Amino acid sequence: MNHALHKLIFAACRQLGLDEDARRDLQVSVTGKASLRDMNDGELRLIVNRLKQAGFEDKPHNPRHKSAPRADLRMIHVLWRKLGQSGALRDPSRAGLNKFIRARFGAVWGSVPADVDMLREWEQIDAVIQALKTWGHRQNIDFDWEDHRR
Repeated sequence: MNHALHKLIFAACRQLGLDEDARRDLQVSVTGKASLRDMNDGELRLIVNRLKQAGFEDKPHNPRHKSAPRADLRMIHVLWRKLGQSGALRDPSRAGLNKFIRARFGAVWGSVPADVDMLREWEQIDAVIQALKTWGHRQNIDFDWEDHRR
């Protein structure tokens, strides 16, 4: 049993948006086994290869470069960074952004993901974007979209 291959399979499924049932269906179709625990390393590699065929991109992890997986999520990071650069934030870090989301939306949504990049519902993502834009406008921050990559 290869723990690294298990982690890679779960990461691939997250990237591709596969839930547990879809993952198990894929495993059964490729290996005839529903459980990763029952598979040997060769079978696990077959699963990884199938996920790559489906679009999984196995990129090396670079802890200094944490890019959000979707443009709308990246927009949240851009707005947060602009607010931080203007001095409007006490904690301009990623942890600060996650704290803001928990404080602002936890009661409304009922539960908040552990990290902003785990948001998947477009209504929630849009609510965060609108809240950050509104905050920026209250602070008279000019969101210069031509210069957003700095």
